[in-house]
Amino acid sequence: MNNNDKNPKDSETILMALDQISQTIDVMTSVVGRLRTYVQEHDSAAPGTDSQPNLRAEMRSDRVLH
Repeated sequence: MNNNDKNPKDSETILMALDQISQTIDVMTSVVGRLRTYVQEHDSAAPGTDSQPNLRAEMRSDRVLH
């Protein structure tokens, strides 16, 4: 049982998976940003729809909601 042969392959697989996860997060972040912009533009274009001022504060891009 030689673990030295197995470790590089496992490490490579893990690194590839982490890279794919990172790319997925980048794409999802981009999509969320575009959706946020769309909703904000759509909301600001509609007259008299500012009945939820707290919603804009929650939609700030620098906040992380859980």
